[in-house]
Amino acid sequence: MDSTRVTEQPTSFERPQPGVDPADPRGALLRTPPPARVPDTGAALPVQNRSGGEPPASGAASPGSPGAASPGSSDTVTPGGTGQDPADGPGSEHSQPGAGQGAGPDTHRPRPAPEGIPLQPAADHGRPAQVTDGKERRTGQVAQPGRPTPMRRDGDRLRFVGAATRRIARGIDLDEIVMGLCRATVPTFSDAILVYLRDPLPVGDERPTGPLVLRLRRTDRIPAERDTEGGFTPVAPPEPSELDSVGAELCTVRPGSALAEVLRGVRPVFTDAPAARAALPELLGEDGASAVPDGQRAILAPLRGRRRVIGAALFLRRPERIPFEADDLLVAAQLATHSALGIDKAVLYGREAYIADELQRTMLPETLPRCTGVRLASRYLPAAETARVGGDWYDAIPLPGSRVALVVGDVMGHSMTSAAIMGQLRTTAQTLAGLDLPPQEVLHHLDEQAQRLGVDRMATCLYAVYDPVSHRITIANAGHPPPVLLELGGRAEVLRVPAGAPIGVGGVDFEAVELDAPAGATLLLYTDGLVESRLRDVWTGIEQLREKLAATAQLTGPDHPPPLEALCDEVLDMLGPGDRDDDIALLAARFDGIAPSDVAYWFLEPEDAAPGRARRLARRALSRWGMEELSDSVELLVSEVVTNAVRYATRPVTLRLLRTDVLRCEVGDDVPQLPRLRQARATDEGGRGLYLVNRLARRWGATRLSTGKVVWFELNRS
Repeated sequence: MDSTRVTEQPTSFERPQPGVDPADPRGALLRTPPPARVPDTGAALPVQNRSGGEPPASGAASPGSPGAASPGSSDTVTPGGTGQDPADGPGSEHSQPGAGQGAGPDTHRPRPAPEGIPLQPAADHGRPAQVTDGKERRTGQVAQPGRPTPMRRDGDRLRFVGAATRRIARGIDLDEIVMGLCRATVPTFSDAILVYLRDPLPVGDERPTGPLVLRLRRTDRIPAERDTEGGFTPVAPPEPSELDSVGAELCTVRPGSALAEVLRGVRPVFTDAPAARAALPELLGEDGASAVPDGQRAILAPLRGRRRVIGAALFLRRPERIPFEADDLLVAAQLATHSALGIDKAVLYGREAYIADELQRTMLPETLPRCTGVRLASRYLPAAETARVGGDWYDAIPLPGSRVALVVGDVMGHSMTSAAIMGQLRTTAQTLAGLDLPPQEVLHHLDEQAQRLGVDRMATCLYAVYDPVSHRITIANAGHPPPVLLELGGRAEVLRVPAGAPIGVGGVDFEAVELDAPAGATLLLYTDGLVESRLRDVWTGIEQLREKLAATAQLTGPDHPPPLEALCDEVLDMLGPGDRDDDIALLAARFDGIAPSDVAYWFLEPEDAAPGRARRLARRALSRWGMEELSDSVELLVSEVVTNAVRYATRPVTLRLLRTDVLRCEVGDDVPQLPRLRQARATDEGGRGLYLVNRLARRWGATRLSTGKVVWFELNRS
């Protein structure tokens, strides 16, 4: 005798169902299956009735017809598609039809249900069954095709909870986790969901202050255009804005209120319970609470994190849908627990990402300095959202004599440790630059500092010093990719700089080269993340960068260099979409230089007549430049600074005037001690020179050199 094959209807939204449109956004729902058809075996199995009485007359096959039941049939099939055990006695739910009419006992051994499909619970357990006319056993209503049906079996719930928790666990940030909860439950478990979260969310072990305030974070529901019947549309309309007008956007939980008691209880409850019914107006407002369906069609589940309640979730079903069952409270508890723990972790992850991002931002220059004779632009891109911290850095440091130091480096690794080491090396480079050491000496001291930080603290670095007066640049390299120079005519060239060993190796010498830096040229310093990836080696990337710079320069013509900001953006476009393998630091320097006609330079012997000679030389230079209106101020300040220099100097004092957008005066001597501004007393004969400089100059400063110091000041041009 052929056996009837009973198939299981999947409940997880992750697997499609036979006969269901794969494009249906609801996923694989629990739909009412059609009545099982029994293969033609010469006798049809009788249709089972809930009460064990006579089968329906309409459509019933007569004995002896091809579709009639065989007296020796050993199994029955319900319209739900689940094999039933016929071993129950007369009058039970599983008794054979006709048993109460004098039919002999069934001597055939019952056939077990197919593997993996648990038997339907009996009616005395309070579980609904399904009748033969396509009606739902609980309500007696005709099941609508495509309408979700309740999860009747423990296996259904376990599979749903497993799939839902996996979807929730896939989220990293807060929005992904909350969206995963909504998408997992609607429409498989409920027709709508409202998720409230604490505002603000506590982070880690911090104790929140102030009252408990819940904010509506997200809502989700079955789209209204797919509904075949009316429901509690006022509670979950298709547009979130309408839902917000019904459910309160903010809810302040008063101590001792019904909502506070429900949240303190932690366990999900049906909203028809007195405590939950009293809590709904506080959570949703009076209008929203009145729109919640009666009966066990809504579950209020508190969301508790590791230490405290962080929110609440409200699961809703339509009035025409079968209400929630007692076991659905366990499902809601599992969903709430996994969601709350995921939200806790997401908040902690967000705080860690914020700290890392702030650390990285503070390690890099907030703004680039405005230096004489050079214009600067920079970019920094993290590797990816999951690795925002790296060891790449760039810097521009003003030096005495209107020079500027250009630095770019890359510490190995992508971690907080790499960022911390990068910060220490950058600070060391700034200190060494202030001493006006040659580039190769700066790299040598950086190498010693990296060895003091640890045996595995490796980094690459390129250090360059640009002099706008001589139009020359001095470069030293420590294992870093070479810079690219884009000339005014559009020719891009990879500079030949000795590579050297990375910083941290120890025991190696670094070599510096001096190259021409013509006016209008652009020097591009970068880290290897710009030119190297899994798809190309570093030298292929450098060649592509050179071609990109040359092609960009052709767009502006041979007489006009491309704008710096636009040039940086064009360079980054060569990366393409997607996450990068490494973070990127980019520093572009446009060399404007200072024309020789805008420079005046003299040597003054350290004698008493030096201040007077300095005043006369400055007056002549200003007259030649057409800046006589500054003569009085410049003569006074030059006289005071030169007087301080010749008082202690043993070698000739230098005086230099630079005409750019401002007038800059520089006085150098061989004394390393820096002058200090102080308030002179009424009886003091000196000490008022720097006070005058501080009051009259636009800005001023003093920088220590390897051979002495330079005191400088600037005046605005009228």
